[in-house]
Amino acid sequence: MCFVKNTNLRSKLYPMDERIISFINAQTSLTFATVKDDIPYCATCFYAFISERTSLVIKSDPETLHIQQALLNNNIAGTIVPDKFLKTKVQGLQFQGKFIVPEKEILSDAKSAYYKKYPFALAIHGELWVLDLTFIKFTNNTLSFGKKLKWNKQL
Repeated sequence: MCFVKNTNLRSKLYPMDERIISFINAQTSLTFATVKDDIPYCATCFYAFISERTSLVIKSDPETLHIQQALLNNNIAGTIVPDKFLKTKVQGLQFQGKFIVPEKEILSDAKSAYYKKYPFALAIHGELWVLDLTFIKFTNNTLSFGKKLKWNKQL
């Protein structure tokens, strides 16, 4: 197995642009991709953002294909687009990261963030998982045409 448990997600960080943080906090769902044996798979999930850890929290059943694949290969990539898409305001975020099985302090932070944003999710079956972000490219044509902001976690 290749999954990562209970890692210290407070690595040295380059500061994340506030426009990226604001965009992430304003949306509700993401799509992320996993891969096993060179076969990719995508899943769409509600998420919450833990800015201090530069991590996204999702909830999903451990038996789903995307979770099973992420447990075997923790390299993930994904996108976040606006909940309300306007053709005149092209915005979107592409990310890469690591799939984490949260424990202890990280799990506590994940529960706090996710259930604060989605209190109804307490009644829904599934477990919380963490996507530890390592790279972001944010396209925001509201700033200027083709404007892209990038962020990298220093590993």
